Amino acid sequence: MNVVVQLTSLVGAALILGAYVSLQRGWWTQTGRAYLWCNFLGAVVLTAVAVWDRRFGFIALEVVWASVSLWSLMRRGPVRTPEPG
Repeated sequence: MNVVVQLTSLVGAALILGAYVSLQRGWWTQTGRAYLWCNFLGAVVLTAVAVWDRRFGFIALEVVWASVSLWSLMRRGPVRTPEPG
């Protein structure tokens, strides 16, 4: 089971770090959906791992990280497609 937990935590970290690298390289923006979704999903995965491992500091960190990302996603509203013309 420990291997599964470790692999899961690596996936969560890769999502967050991949978003950070993409932001720093200028590929994504801090308000872009891809950036926000990767942060949210990575934080949710790492929260689950922290809960499993009973790491209260990391639980607090990841819950706040996921909440901020989700709030930013909700604030942006639905994706709008440009009208032709």
